[in-house]
Amino acid sequence: MGRGDLTNAEWVRLEPHLPTSGRRGGRWNDHRKVINGILFRVRTGIPWRDLPERFGSWKIVYERHRRWSADGTWDRILCAVQADDLAGRIDWSMASVDLTSCRARQHAVGARKKKPRVPKKGTTPRHHRPDEGLGRSRGGLTCKIHLAGEGGCRPMAFLLTPGQWGDAPQMIEVLERIRVTRPQGGRPRTRPDHLGGDKAYISGRNRRYLRRRQIKHTIPEPKDQRANRQRRGSKGGRPTGFDSETYKRRNEVERTINRLKNSRAVATRYDKRAYVFHGTVTLAAIRLWLR
Repeated sequence: MGRGDLTNAEWVRLEPHLPTSGRRGGRWNDHRKVINGILFRVRTGIPWRDLPERFGSWKIVYERHRRWSADGTWDRILCAVQADDLAGRIDWSMASVDLTSCRARQHAVGARKKKPRVPKKGTTPRHHRPDEGLGRSRGGLTCKIHLAGEGGCRPMAFLLTPGQWGDAPQMIEVLERIRVTRPQGGRPRTRPDHLGGDKAYISGRNRRYLRRRQIKHTIPEPKDQRANRQRRGSKGGRPTGFDSETYKRRNEVERTINRLKNSRAVATRYDKRAYVFHGTVTLAAIRLWLR
């Protein structure tokens, strides 16, 4: 077992959730070696062609990662691993939202505008985006990862957007993606008890959404909004509640982002297609849940 490969304990947790048959009904060959090859590339960020020979053909490793990114296999595995952990360590008492920017390398641009290759004829990859999740910002071409993390510093759900997109409009969609299946059956759990975020998420739309779902929140009010509310007097409404001690827990999502970006293929985007990069981030999240 090489450094960074799946341990025996991690493999025992992961193996039951892997698909047993391929596209044409045949069995997949040696899942563990191929997944270790994908993890090696995610951790190091090397070109696929430079994978060490111990992982086998680089084409097989890349194609399986691309295929599982396209049909949502990585997403289903992440949900399954989260469900296994529901009765144990998931901290629902406090979730936090934040984002991080990933600089796009020169190899990540220039994707063809025609319909990309897909695992089944006539279908579209699960997370395909016409803009490929790339946008212009001060740093050049970047991609943003909007993330919701639980108290144990593990990602619950995330969303990819181009680099110039704002923070607040994405909060609701990120929270809507939280769906953790209950081992005993019933509806998946989708709502944390409390939500933390920085002042970028304090829009009225977000506050109304949180009140409707009965999610308590600790989000600071910007100075300009506070001054405008005070200027309007009684028509400005009541001040938003804020607990500075609870707000200190917002560092949990920042630590989650740091753990994700320990993988060089997440910290810097090398993938041309948005759905392939989404699969790369999902696999990095799966590894955090397996540890």
